[in-house]
Amino acid sequence: MMEGRRRMDAALLVLFLGHLATALEVPLDLLKGLPQPPTITHQSPKDYIIDPRENIVIHCEAKGKPHPSFSWTRDGTHFDIDEDPNVNMRPHSGTLEVDISRERVDQYEGVYQCTARNKHGTAVSNNIVVRQSRSPLWSKERIKPIIVQEGVSLVLECRPPAGLPPPIIFWMDNNFQKLPQNRRVSQSLNGDLYFSNVHREDSRDDYICYARFPHTQTIQQKQPITVRVLNQAPVDERKPTFLIPSGPSSSKMVLRGQVLEIECIAEGLPTPDISWSKVSGDLPARRTFFLNYNKTLRIINVSESDAGDYRCMAKNQIDSVHHTIHVTVKAAPYWIGGAPRNLVLAPGENGVLTCRASGTPKPSIRWFMNGILIENSPGDLSRKVEDDTIIFTDVQIGSSAVYQCNISNDYGYLLSNAFINVLSEPPRVLTVANKVYQVIKNHQALMDCSSFGSPIPKITWFKDSRSSTLDGDPFILHDNGTLEIRVAQTQNSGKYTCVARNILGIYENHVYLEVKEPTRILKQPEYKVVQRGRSVVFECKVKHDTTLIPTMTWLKDDGELPDDERLIVDSDSLTITDVTENDAGVYTCIMNTTLDQDSASAELTVVERPDPPTDLELTDQKKRSVQLTWIPGDEHNSPIQKFLIKYQDSLHHRGHWHNLTEVPGTKTTAHLKLSPYVHYTFRVLALNEVGLSEPSSPSRMYKTDPAAPDENPTGVQGFGTDHNNLVISWKPLSGLQSNGPGLHYKVMWRQQRPGSDWTQVTVANNSKFVVSGTPTFVPYELKVQAINDHGHGPEPATSLGYSGEDLPQTAPENVQAVVINSTLAEVHWDPVSPHSVRGHLRGYKVSYWRKHSDHKHNHETLIFSGNHTHGMLPGLHPFSLYYFHVQVFNGKGDGPPSPTQHFRTPEGVPGPPTSLVVTNTNLDSLTLEWSPPHEHNGHITGYTLRFQPVNNSNELGTTEELALAANETSVTLPNLKYSTRYKFYLNAKTIAGPGPAITQEAVTIVEEGNLQTSHPIARSPPRHPTHKVGPVSPFANLSSSVGEDGALISWEYWGPEKNVYVEYIVDNSESEEWQKELVNGSQNVKLKDLKVGLSYRVRVVANGHHDQPLHFSKELLVTVPAVASRQVDIATQGWFIGLMCAIALLILILLIICFIQRNKGGKYPVKEKEDAHTDPEFQPMKDDDCTFVEYSDNEDHKPLKGSRTPSNGTVKRDDSDDSLVDYGEGGDGQFNEDGSFIGQYSGKSASRDTAEGHESSEAPSPINAMNSLNSFV
Repeated sequence: MMEGRRRMDAALLVLFLGHLATALEVPLDLLKGLPQPPTITHQSPKDYIIDPRENIVIHCEAKGKPHPSFSWTRDGTHFDIDEDPNVNMRPHSGTLEVDISRERVDQYEGVYQCTARNKHGTAVSNNIVVRQSRSPLWSKERIKPIIVQEGVSLVLECRPPAGLPPPIIFWMDNNFQKLPQNRRVSQSLNGDLYFSNVHREDSRDDYICYARFPHTQTIQQKQPITVRVLNQAPVDERKPTFLIPSGPSSSKMVLRGQVLEIECIAEGLPTPDISWSKVSGDLPARRTFFLNYNKTLRIINVSESDAGDYRCMAKNQIDSVHHTIHVTVKAAPYWIGGAPRNLVLAPGENGVLTCRASGTPKPSIRWFMNGILIENSPGDLSRKVEDDTIIFTDVQIGSSAVYQCNISNDYGYLLSNAFINVLSEPPRVLTVANKVYQVIKNHQALMDCSSFGSPIPKITWFKDSRSSTLDGDPFILHDNGTLEIRVAQTQNSGKYTCVARNILGIYENHVYLEVKEPTRILKQPEYKVVQRGRSVVFECKVKHDTTLIPTMTWLKDDGELPDDERLIVDSDSLTITDVTENDAGVYTCIMNTTLDQDSASAELTVVERPDPPTDLELTDQKKRSVQLTWIPGDEHNSPIQKFLIKYQDSLHHRGHWHNLTEVPGTKTTAHLKLSPYVHYTFRVLALNEVGLSEPSSPSRMYKTDPAAPDENPTGVQGFGTDHNNLVISWKPLSGLQSNGPGLHYKVMWRQQRPGSDWTQVTVANNSKFVVSGTPTFVPYELKVQAINDHGHGPEPATSLGYSGEDLPQTAPENVQAVVINSTLAEVHWDPVSPHSVRGHLRGYKVSYWRKHSDHKHNHETLIFSGNHTHGMLPGLHPFSLYYFHVQVFNGKGDGPPSPTQHFRTPEGVPGPPTSLVVTNTNLDSLTLEWSPPHEHNGHITGYTLRFQPVNNSNELGTTEELALAANETSVTLPNLKYSTRYKFYLNAKTIAGPGPAITQEAVTIVEEGNLQTSHPIARSPPRHPTHKVGPVSPFANLSSSVGEDGALISWEYWGPEKNVYVEYIVDNSESEEWQKELVNGSQNVKLKDLKVGLSYRVRVVANGHHDQPLHFSKELLVTVPAVASRQVDIATQGWFIGLMCAIALLILILLIICFIQRNKGGKYPVKEKEDAHTDPEFQPMKDDDCTFVEYSDNEDHKPLKGSRTPSNGTVKRDDSDDSLVDYGEGGDGQFNEDGSFIGQYSGKSASRDTAEGHESSEAPSPINAMNSLNSFV
């Protein structure tokens, strides 16, 4: 009872101390500068096989503080290295190097163990068994030929010499080619070659077994074996029997963790198949493999659960046989929880070393201290051994040592070193200072604070201001000092401080945490189906933290992309050009940063038209049918939807392929119905979503026997080409329908009346027959029968036909017309008798024409198909006299017309006036002139004029209306608003009402300077009326006005587009481009950059959306005169220039005379001057003698445009003739000669000349004439 309690207390203490021990462990490589017992870091394997041709190297490396010294034992005794000149130990190492150049290798075989020691303890290595590799030669035995009967089993033994390690066996021939193996012939695990049954082809004289020794890389060859297979008598089939293993059962032992291989090879005829099962359970699926054509069962990484009975079964068509293999699993010692770990303890602390292992059978445990059995070591009160555990309590300085744990059973051993190091050290943090940790948002963050100290330091963490320790949510502090944030957020970024403290001191370390945005693929690549030869693009758009450097990688089928220039990788896409079938697969884009990655995959399926079918075969051959089979070609990832079967008739249409039938894509057989007397060749095409395959190769020819026709010609009809014949026609049979040679037709006809007899004739190589001498338009019954050399076709059907037609004999009677309105009338007539038609009644024709000036114009004919008795005549002209007649017509032609009748249409509304022109535009008035409508459609009773102002935003003002008489063609509108645009509407009227209006626009002009006349903004060309119904263009009434400051362009626009502008270009210019002037929403614009003396083509353009066409107005020709003027100026005429020069010269002479008289002191003789010039006409001066002669205008004496001239050509004087007359605008003028007043001169207005358009004319003033002249210079 007490013993049990002590064991329980010891177990609890072990658990407690084990917990403490785990907290004290530190990596040895971080203890630089501290005292350390030795630790073995590298050693040779326990079973060390060496190459006898090379020097021996036995490794033993260790570390410690101070650095350890080394010694060796060999076969359990001290190995004095200094005594053997061939053995050398590397400096600062325990590794041995043996020079074998002067000694045999086998002299150094044995069991070696290395010892590493310093003042703090001793560590030992494993027992290293050194053996040399051996590859002995085969004995030179002579092998007799093996002679066997075909069908029996055979075993060719290899039996290689024993080597170290065992050799690898394989069978080859004299040409170093591996002998073929299969279900029947295979190699066993021991290297023998087994034949389940031999065939004649197994006879050969070069069955050679080879053994390869891997350590020495040598191959040994056995003598060739000769096998002769005899075929003396057939061998009966037999059930299987096992060649290996023998008997009904066998056993196999395998060690845990190794590979289990068991085999069953059976003989029998036919060759048996092998299958495996586990009697006591299932085979481990992931660790089980079937090799050597199912004859070998392999289980890797064997565990205790794999022990049990395994059954192999050999089976053929005769019988089956079983064999059971009992598998036992043993285990060399293996660690449970790992080997013992080093401990660092402070004085007074407790600890534990655990050496826990297992094995089958159960291993034994022995403890050593510094290489000596612990029972033989000096006693230590702080140490207590409990089976596989050593417990340390209240350790002190000087208790440091290295302990060895040796665990062994029959199948191996484990040896482990673990030291106890008692130290007293202040804390230190081993994590690098100011280390930056970067993590992805919402991921785990781990910040290390690896520390060392004895006693073990306590770790605390702070962030930024160190206001409080980090020991609550979301922070987790681990026992090793690591601070964890399970779900890091952006606000967790910052500076962190780790503090390590124990009773000997305190140590701080700073680290930084940066939380980054995750990398995400926003647009993943999508599944693509693409046809071969085209291009495909996989997109992979990614979002990532801007402070991280991304790297895009593309994979194909989890491997690297092929090195192909057709694969183009961009920053966010992969493009494959000229796609081939090898490009099909799964493409993955991977976006990597230094912290994370994201990936997405998509599959590429490459499709193409299917390959043509192959292997066409004809079976089940009959007279009228055959069965066609084929093998489909590669469908190239697009399922075949259907097969198209075509045929060629080599007898009738060689070289032409015709469609025969279709079958679904799931079938590869078609039952074809055939016609007689055809030489068939078939081919098949496959269709998938991509398209149609190429045709298959043609099948062999299949000829069908001839037979009588199965059908008669179709389309039998009878008609006449003349009034006394009957043409019988039909659609001839094709070569495929003829069913045999000698095809001809029996044609039969008779009148359709009781008692008529059939008349027949035989026709060959034709599809019609003409019967002459028939009565006009008589019904006939017709039949056509097909006949060939093998018989008649079926009884033909009867068709109905008619003999030839003749022209109708009579005209319709009782013809009359009823007028509906001014544009529509209805004609009635009585039908003619059917007998008089003499053919098929096609209908009636009504011919009508309009009477005008006693002549017929515009004959029109309306056709009313069928047996009509009335018809409507639309589209008539109002107020017109029409004549008409009616006639019947048949297939031959028209009958006689009926007597001509007439009717009159009433008045209708008139058409629009032909033109509307604006003239004499002034400040407050203008004149409208128009022409009557082209279509009066009645008596014109008057005109209606409506007009209204239009502002700049195209809004219409109040409408005024004016009634005008029928005989008026012009009107003057006074009292209009200054500088205002008006719109005018003019229409004519009859008693039927008003007709459509013609429109026009004009602008009243503001007076500028001395210019009193102006032109209208808009003028309609007289040759082209502006009235239109539904214009196609959205522009109308485009007009121009040229002034001194440019050309004013105006228009109307009702389209939806807002972007409207004006374009202009020099007329007849080929190199220049259209210039553009923006409008800004108005319907007029002034072009100021036009050059004088040039003509320009101007148009208005409306620009809609980018996908809509431009709208253009009609082009307008605008001419800019040499001097910018509001009107045509006569100053550009040659005769006017000459006149102005004469007047200027006259004035100059008068001034000179006045100056001379003034200098003489005399006065200007006005009275004498008046008496001397009694001629009332104005006479210009001659240049040669300065006399006045009569001047006349030889053209027409018309007043100059833009000037005022007396209508009778005279100048009216005031009180004195001796003065300068002012021919201006009626204003006053003064002339001072010597300071005294001479007189006042004014030009009087003459009466208007009505013949010249009521224009005002006055003689021009010389001064004004000079000013006008100067304006040209």
